[in-house]
Amino acid sequence: MQTIQHVMFERSEMKDRHLVRKKIREHIADKAKLPVLIFPEGTCINNTTVMMFKKGSFEVGGTIYPVAIKYDPCFGDAFWNSTKHSMMTFVFNVMTSWAIVCNVWYLPPMVKEEEEDAVHFANRVKTVIAAQGGMSVLSWDGGLKRKKVKESFKEEQQKKYCQIV
Repeated sequence: MQTIQHVMFERSEMKDRHLVRKKIREHIADKAKLPVLIFPEGTCINNTTVMMFKKGSFEVGGTIYPVAIKYDPCFGDAFWNSTKHSMMTFVFNVMTSWAIVCNVWYLPPMVKEEEEDAVHFANRVKTVIAAQGGMSVLSWDGGLKRKKVKESFKEEQQKKYCQIV
């Protein structure tokens, strides 16, 4: 990974976040280097939705070249539902499938607008990607599939529901 200039970091370490941001800014400032490939969701889910993007990828400046990726399960499903299948079952299913088909769309480059903050820019890019892939947009991240939902988040949703009713 070091030979092809990966930037590795520990998400929970604040010092690492600042270092990564600095390294990415230096990288995109050097026009001789290739673009940086970032997966801002931080995880993968069931191929029907696009989750919240981590804002750090959109704080560093530069041009974003969005790519929409969607697996077609016609010959085999690339999605691993860890609540239904063990890792060994998933690997067996993938290795014995006829093919893993993936649709990839390269979308027009996007630049952060002057009045836009990183969160709004990330949401704008996410919406374009979701529309191209025919997926819905989620306002939460992949952590919800592994962690207990915060009480404050539940309360916020309950308030919104009460307003509707």
